[in-house]
Amino acid sequence: MAQTNSVARPMYKTNFTFAMMLVVMVSYFIYWGIGYTNHNHTVLFLLATFFGVFMAFNIGGNDVANSFGTSVGAKTLTIPQALIVAAIFEVSGAVIAGGAVTETIRSGIVRMEMLPMEPLQFVYVMMSALLAAALWLLFATKKGLPVSTTHAIIGGIVGSSMVLGYLLTEDASGSLALVKWDKMGSIAISWVLSPALGGLVSYVMFYFVKKQVLDYNDSVEKELKKIKAEKRAFKEKYRADFAKQSEQEQAQIAGAMARDAEIYNEPDCDPNELESDYYKELYRINNQKDAIDTYKALQSWVPLISAVGGMVISSMLIFKGLKNLDLGMSDLASYLTIMMIGAGIWLATFIYAKTLRRKDLAKSTFLMFSWMQVFSACGFAFSHGANDIANAIGPFVAIMDVLRTGEIGSSAAIPPIVLLTFGIALIVGLWFIGKEVIATVGTNLAEMHPSSGFTAELSAASVVMMASLLGLPVSSTHILVGAVLGIGLVNRNANWKTMKPIAMAWVITLPAAAFLSIICFFILRAIFG
Repeated sequence: MAQTNSVARPMYKTNFTFAMMLVVMVSYFIYWGIGYTNHNHTVLFLLATFFGVFMAFNIGGNDVANSFGTSVGAKTLTIPQALIVAAIFEVSGAVIAGGAVTETIRSGIVRMEMLPMEPLQFVYVMMSALLAAALWLLFATKKGLPVSTTHAIIGGIVGSSMVLGYLLTEDASGSLALVKWDKMGSIAISWVLSPALGGLVSYVMFYFVKKQVLDYNDSVEKELKKIKAEKRAFKEKYRADFAKQSEQEQAQIAGAMARDAEIYNEPDCDPNELESDYYKELYRINNQKDAIDTYKALQSWVPLISAVGGMVISSMLIFKGLKNLDLGMSDLASYLTIMMIGAGIWLATFIYAKTLRRKDLAKSTFLMFSWMQVFSACGFAFSHGANDIANAIGPFVAIMDVLRTGEIGSSAAIPPIVLLTFGIALIVGLWFIGKEVIATVGTNLAEMHPSSGFTAELSAASVVMMASLLGLPVSSTHILVGAVLGIGLVNRNANWKTMKPIAMAWVITLPAAAFLSIICFFILRAIFG
């Protein structure tokens, strides 16, 4: 009992620290926000803040937990380490590279301009969408189901917009006309392509990694064990044969072995100079061991794989994130920068691999892929932040803009304090409710190791970032789950039984969020008129 209390006490302190951090940040944000919105509709602002922070909290518990499930499941990162990475790279991705996705969600799905609505009615639409998406995410998270926050927020916006359209026009066909079905169609196609592309890219990449690195290392280790067993058996047999010899023969053999010992330890030992059968056979066995290129895969393929991974991550930063900073880099300069980064990573990894001689091969492989997975986790966190934290920030910034100006604007600046507040809510959500989803993605769908986790994250980051460049709100959840299943297909341990409820949750996420949003809209309308 005393031991249980001692374990619970530090956990209680940590939980209290995270809770207080969120409370203090939200309190300060409310103080700032009331002045920012010119004290307009304070009650609505308070509710919208709660809904937005609640949405960010649940994004952390579901989507961010899903993103770091492979890293934690492979034991490359602990949950506290995942928190640190998420805190830095998720928020950075939203700040630097999230603009296009936010705009698509705000104005690219529903034709708001067709409605003769008042600004506050627009606020009710966005508030309903935030609360509905957050409630659905909380339900899915507690069930350990990784679902799409993008699908949830789109469903919420579509549901409340359609019901508002019907109330204003009293025309069901007009309400349906609000939705840009061509956009919905392209998004629906991307929903199918997301897991398929994630699985395909991951399958191809990990099949290559497994064949060229893991299988090669396994065959080398088997051969080394075989040689070690042969050497041990020879020594035992020779010791037994030596004991059977007469004292005179033992003396002759011992003298020859003593002379051979001096020759054998020389770097330029010539086997023709050896006298004893013992050292002749020992030389033959050790020569077999030396003939095996033990670290071939770690020194040839792993540096190349890590260089490719570095180039993918750096291209994501340059062509999406840093391009928004208007650095004035030409495409040629960008490509050359990416190549230099790849060359630098290749060289550093190669030099590091050279230092691993005479070390355990399995541990060396684990260590190198662990470092690579940390790098890919950072990249995936950035690309994930570019897509999915905007699901909470986008609608909330639209609400704040209306409350501040009294008008529905086509765009609005995102105050840095919004990003900070929502980023903290996201991290706190990961800490409090993210463990179930981490377990699902990291261990239940397929067994993860640093090599497979690295491949899954790199594959998913590539697909997510391509979608972000196109401005499509695709689901990083579907992509990463598909990537994990691609790993499972290669290793033949994919857990399709676990996948069934996840797939069901994917299908009903959008309509469930839309239905909840309609209910939330009617409640808000009844309260505020």
